Amino acid sequence: MRTAIAINPRHAAHDEPRHVEQAARLQAITAALNASGLRASLLEVPARPATEEDLLAVHTRQMIELVRWSATRPHSWIDHDTYTTPASWDAALMAAGTTIAVVEAIVGGSARNGFALVRPPGHHATPTDSMGFCLFNNVAVAARYAIDRLGMGRVAIVDFDVHHGNGTQDIFYEDDRVFFCSTHASPLYPGTGAEREIGSGKGRGTTLNLPLPHGVGDAGFARLFDDVVIPAILHYRPDLILVSAGYDGHWADPLGPLMLSVAGYAALTIRLMEAAEEICNGRIVLVLEGGYHLRALAASVMACLEVLANESTVVDPLGPAGEPEPDVSALIARMRQNHPLLTG
Repeated sequence: MRTAIAINPRHAAHDEPRHVEQAARLQAITAALNASGLRASLLEVPARPATEEDLLAVHTRQMIELVRWSATRPHSWIDHDTYTTPASWDAALMAAGTTIAVVEAIVGGSARNGFALVRPPGHHATPTDSMGFCLFNNVAVAARYAIDRLGMGRVAIVDFDVHHGNGTQDIFYEDDRVFFCSTHASPLYPGTGAEREIGSGKGRGTTLNLPLPHGVGDAGFARLFDDVVIPAILHYRPDLILVSAGYDGHWADPLGPLMLSVAGYAALTIRLMEAAEEICNGRIVLVLEGGYHLRALAASVMACLEVLANESTVVDPLGPAGEPEPDVSALIARMRQNHPLLTG
């Protein structure tokens, strides 16, 4: 079976060229995909909008109506860094629905794995608030849909964006059907994602946060995934793995203080894909989040797509950061000693 992709066709008019989260991001990815020759081998899933029922599974009606109203204005700001245009309502519905469409293709057996190439991003959107460039939480909408409509008993969400996925965490903090794991720079926006945040109620132990010192790159991430993230996923045994794939942890990114490379992102995707092959019949879907250096973003997405499609060669045109990394041994030791998924 092939790797599936879907591209949000309504994203371009949701645009503020002076803002880092702009239409040029997905346009750069599409241009790289077209130039690569890989696109012909992929299964292109038709994009579609989410329904309001899909959104209400994770967001309040008041929040949804605020996005709808904001998009009736010529240019508006929901908070100090989250804008809307008259096209934003359609773009946000299509981002969430297109993510669902890729998940449906993988769960339904039409494709082996997939990548939802969507914007606006989603992982900061909480049950009640759009924030952090995000209108609706695309990955959370798709995870809830997979459980409620597609029969998935458990879903794992791994978030390797440089920023903590606070919205995704809030949505599933008390839900043991979703395991949420975030690797993120700390301190950094939005200030959440401490080690002690592990879920509550029935969801206690199904949230795993790895707040990282600035400067962690390929070597540190490889250790974190090998010693903490992958063992936790294997212990949890989800039926589907979703990835909030943010590329603002690349060393060239203007917003993030981490030091991953294109090759480093490919290596993380290999580890997650291997885990999916072991425990959930290869079902894994990447969902685009951040990444604001256009060349690094496009190259990183292409590298991850090549991994998903089992291409033998991954090209890193920017190379490694070449900087010394802080030691993550103490963080790994604390996680292995204290987190319920790693101590049981």
